[in-house]
Amino acid sequence: MRYGFAIDQRTCIGCHACTVACKTEHDVPVGQFRTWVKYVDKGEYPTTTREMGVMRCNHCTDAPCVKSCPTQALFIRPDGIVDFDNESCIGCKMCMQACPYDAIYIDENTHTAAKCNFCAHRIDQGLEPACVQVCPTESIWMGDIDDPTSGISKFLSIQPVNVRTPEQGTKPNVYYVGADHTVLDPLAAPVQDTYLWADADPLRLETAAELPGDPLTNARLTLNTSHPRPWGWRVWTYLWTKSIAAGALLLGALLVIFTGDTSNLVATMAPFTTEAFLVITSALLIWDLKRPDRFYFLFDPRKINKTSWLALGGIFLGLGAGIGGLWFLAGAATWLEIGDFSMAITWLAWPAVPAAIMVAGYTAFLFGQAEGRDLWQSPVLFWHLIAQAVMVGAGALLLIGFVVAPEDSTMIWLTWALVAGVAAHLLITLIEFGGKHPTRNAQIAAHSITHGRYAQQFWFGSVLLSFVAAVLAGLTLFTDSLIFVGVAAVLVQVALVFHEKVFVMAAQDPPLS
Repeated sequence: MRYGFAIDQRTCIGCHACTVACKTEHDVPVGQFRTWVKYVDKGEYPTTTREMGVMRCNHCTDAPCVKSCPTQALFIRPDGIVDFDNESCIGCKMCMQACPYDAIYIDENTHTAAKCNFCAHRIDQGLEPACVQVCPTESIWMGDIDDPTSGISKFLSIQPVNVRTPEQGTKPNVYYVGADHTVLDPLAAPVQDTYLWADADPLRLETAAELPGDPLTNARLTLNTSHPRPWGWRVWTYLWTKSIAAGALLLGALLVIFTGDTSNLVATMAPFTTEAFLVITSALLIWDLKRPDRFYFLFDPRKINKTSWLALGGIFLGLGAGIGGLWFLAGAATWLEIGDFSMAITWLAWPAVPAAIMVAGYTAFLFGQAEGRDLWQSPVLFWHLIAQAVMVGAGALLLIGFVVAPEDSTMIWLTWALVAGVAAHLLITLIEFGGKHPTRNAQIAAHSITHGRYAQQFWFGSVLLSFVAAVLAGLTLFTDSLIFVGVAAVLVQVALVFHEKVFVMAAQDPPLS
């Protein structure tokens, strides 16, 4: 059994009855929509035409929102309906990033995710969804697509149909008959100044000039719903703080393994840095939740979704914190002459390496589940996160080294690590943004970074500062002065913040509906 919709845009008159019925049925706040009608105007006056499309959740057979939800608040019912439980939602907005159709929003009243749920409560009572019941032209069909005797199956069998963004592979169960491609393609019709009866939302206005559009028809968006970026400064700051935490743990462990160094910098300050920045990282992540009072759901085995990398990431953060904490206690006890725990530090260094790598790199898999953000689907993102962790982790330990004064050989070792991290970071950045991108969505986002609105922040804030840091660190290796590497250690932190900012922001800019 697989419930789905078929929307006949040939007979739809754009009356918005479906929108009103949906908002009434589910008490949807003003300005937010589970179902809405999109308008696209084509041509020039007086020979203009208007195309319309009913937008909503596509109830995908392979629903990325369900796989990515950390608390199983989104789930697929046996009848194929993608439903949600707002009592389990923590408001992480991961589902919004995973949905390629812009169908999910954060309800202003409940501060939890919401979307079209096929009026599941009505289905369970043998009733039709509210939108189907009120449509005056019977343009919305619903039923069991797997049942060849159902009305919707018969209708779909005799009509040519389209779906939205089929390249995402989500197997959507909302089919369109007679819908114009400029309606179904969110990149084909940029907004021009304003909508018909409302102001266009700021994000669509910001990105309109970067969309390819349809030059043959001069298609322009004249009515749509607002979808702001789900993630902002807390997320890109979290990427930086997590990198410092992972880098300090990784480099401290490698120093122990390859040099046998158990000095104060390695034995206590490296794990202390890890613990401190993991605390900051956790605070940022909880702060970014729309329901921070429910953050403990991530530790409830009855709720945790083992397919969600947001949930799995919390486990890796906890693992890194546990190893780092034991390491710090062993180092502090040795430094305070309570006992000699150098051997314990040596043993802890080995599991610390894979733990640090996953603390840094799990975000690549998390971003990989954000299927609506094509720029984040980079095959080299995991290795990029490791390089960034080495870069800023070395910088943090070098700055601490000016205070605790380790052996010169340790400072030189960390300087080489900083240079290697920056070199890898710049090389992977070139690969990520200099090569071809598989989708137009990713191409638009990358172009906005390298040539568009984010270009100055990217080239001067990220690339140039990273390069200057590498040069200054290199000068340290051939001179006796550590001043250069001190400046480099600061510059890499600033450079990574700029990089993460443009990377997070630009990926969320191309419209999905």
